[in-house]
Amino acid sequence: MRLDKLVAEQTGSTRAAVKGLIQSGRVTVNGLVVKDGAKKVSEEEDEVALDGEVFRFQRFAYFMLNKPAGVVSATRDKADATVVALLDASDRKKRKLFPVGRLDKDTEGLLLITDDGMLSHQLLSPRKHADKLYFVRLTRDITKEEVALFASGMKVDEELTAMPAELRKLTEEERAVFFQGEDFAAAVTLCEGKFHQVKRMFAATGNEVLYLKRIAMGGVTLDPKLLPGQYRELSKEELDCLRMSVEHNSEDS
Repeated sequence: MRLDKLVAEQTGSTRAAVKGLIQSGRVTVNGLVVKDGAKKVSEEEDEVALDGEVFRFQRFAYFMLNKPAGVVSATRDKADATVVALLDASDRKKRKLFPVGRLDKDTEGLLLITDDGMLSHQLLSPRKHADKLYFVRLTRDITKEEVALFASGMKVDEELTAMPAELRKLTEEERAVFFQGEDFAAAVTLCEGKFHQVKRMFAATGNEVLYLKRIAMGGVTLDPKLLPGQYRELSKEELDCLRMSVEHNSEDS
């Protein structure tokens, strides 16, 4: 890859800006100043740095966002703010980022944002069984009949027959970390994510979702330190967990 192209991808800078960085001697390759932007470099073998800071090459970007209510899970929208717009400009410029699936406009919680189309497809495929954990606040407590109905795979309406899902009450630890002071709260684990699915499933049992928050996906749990609207990069361990979740379930299917 050309040096100027590599620096542009890593910094999100314009071609003119990158040319200035290189010609001013601020870019080094393997410790030596290189002022020729056309020089060929290898992402795997060469150490490229700007002002002494070595670029950490990563083919794709992976972020964990605590989605707030009021923003839409899209890259662009004419009427509403989008989840991608919550990311810093430097992160958005370097990548063609998109959310992995969708959370309703009023739904909060874990949303993965990446430019890795293959992993996104695998996480969203019901065949891969990448579990998605939601916490809900309801108008009434859950019943044994609801738990059994969710577990059996239920006909929600004329358009949706849901795959088996786990419905349970929250543990004390879960309440303490995520849902303090909520009387009628429950946890739902799905391996699919149809339009308004959680709300539609409860509506079919005569219950109503008052608040919905996604807590985990593919074994990765929302960082409780992230306030609504905040995000961070996934750790290597979290990324490995996502990949293992779809690879393991591929072997089982």
